Amino acid sequence: MSNSHPPNPSNPDQPTNKQQFLYPRSSYHGKFTPERLVFNANLQEFAQRVNFICNLETAGKISTEEAYQRIKDLWKELRQSKRELGIGDGENS
Repeated sequence: MSNSHPPNPSNPDQPTNKQQFLYPRSSYHGKFTPERLVFNANLQEFAQRVNFICNLETAGKISTEEAYQRIKDLWKELRQSKRELGIGDGENS
């Protein structure tokens, strides 16, 4: 999962209003570790992409089966990132 926004031509370090609307990011407020911060970004991207898929299915642009498969694949990616980052491996929440 990607953690970056498309660049803003006027200021590459800051997303445009359109990008902020389409790819909102919330600040992380949990116990800080670099791994948790990365997983939080992955989790936010997962939620955003699931929302897009649901909207496509609701609008009739993709079938229910395709929406389900895409969300299932995203879930597998998120679960894999959790494993790779070592999140939840006997740590206290």
